Amino acid sequence: MRRLILLLPVLLLFALSNLSCSVYQTIVNISRLKFKLGNVNNFTLAGINLTNKKSINDFSPLEVLKLTASFTRGTMPAAFILNVNAVNPNDGTGGYPKTDVAIVAFPWRLMINDKETVHGDIGAPFPIPGTGEAAVIPIQISVDLYKFFKDKDYQDILSLALKLGGFGGGNSVDLALYVKPTVSCSLGNITFPQEVKVINYEYTK
Repeated sequence: MRRLILLLPVLLLFALSNLSCSVYQTIVNISRLKFKLGNVNNFTLAGINLTNKKSINDFSPLEVLKLTASFTRGTMPAAFILNVNAVNPNDGTGGYPKTDVAIVAFPWRLMINDKETVHGDIGAPFPIPGTGEAAVIPIQISVDLYKFFKDKDYQDILSLALKLGGFGGGNSVDLALYVKPTVSCSLGNITFPQEVKVINYEYTK
């Protein structure tokens, strides 16, 4: 009995040590999540679908009338889906255990040409399996371009919308999404300590 009593602190220390290592490893695995902006889908401006439109010449007279009337009223509402590619590299190789996670909160704020516009969050948890392959998180965005770019004229805002949707030629729009994910894992919910800047030409983590 005395020997058992002497062993208890050692066993407790061993258990806490293993638990501490497990917690640390899980946090390390979550920190390896990477994000990148994908493509834009279902882009509309003032209710007009911009698919296959590259310039003002691709709009019908009725569509031009609708756009100019909207601009005159001081509103140019755009709606689109911005896809975010999320990669969970914890597939069980490279010395990291396989870790499946789910993003349960993804508060975001959208920057267009270095100007902060709208913000939001996902409506439901999104699984990111540990496969090393990209999972696509669709972000539904509604933004009144006139409100944030009222210093621009009609042609400039139309050009901005076309480039934002990936339809217009020339230089692309500087687009960035600042996110602060909360991830569900075996330890519970873990929130990233600071925002992550997600851009479209490289993965950020």
